[in-house]
Amino acid sequence: MSEPLKTRPDHVLEDPGAKAVASLYARSYLQAAKDNNIDEADEELASFVDEVLAGNPDFRNVLTSDSVSRDDKLKLIDRTLAPRCSEFFANFLRVLVRHGRIDLIEQIRQVAVVVQEELAGKRRVQIRSAKPLSDDSRWKIAERLHQKLGFEAVLQESVDESLIGGLVIQVGDTVYDSSLRTRLKTLTGRLTERTFHEIQSGRDRFSHPEGD
Repeated sequence: MSEPLKTRPDHVLEDPGAKAVASLYARSYLQAAKDNNIDEADEELASFVDEVLAGNPDFRNVLTSDSVSRDDKLKLIDRTLAPRCSEFFANFLRVLVRHGRIDLIEQIRQVAVVVQEELAGKRRVQIRSAKPLSDDSRWKIAERLHQKLGFEAVLQESVDESLIGGLVIQVGDTVYDSSLRTRLKTLTGRLTERTFHEIQSGRDRFSHPEGD
């Protein structure tokens, strides 16, 4: 007997469109919060995700489960959350439930953090290095990025020993690769191409000797 087709990913992170949808909700939430108290709204969202949901996995499972009706989820919000949060945040949760997007709440929180950083003139920068960066290297990289690109960099570092040396810096969709691995690969490619041309030139000389 064949297994039933999955109509929804087992986890929202598997959905390639989830991040885009979460971004829309996060930006709409923060935009609406400007008319209220954006700092308070940001704190409520952070507290709900980092403390309420993270500390109560059973509650999170009920709130995001497809097996629980939207009406029951709304009643749960009214009974357990609305008395303890602002009406603005409670309404936001209700909107997510009504549109079947409450399972995006963690991603909405992640996007909201990035948006807040952007509003403060900051941008996240992914940095891969062959070994951990020193404080001095970290400061120089951040200062260089500020001079060249005009924003305060929030560095997100990772170590990749396969780089051998140098750095790979990613800002948005743009990648700056100065790793030794890439430089060696480029050099090897050039040497291979040069050798091929020399061999081909030698064959041409033997095929067409002078004076023939």
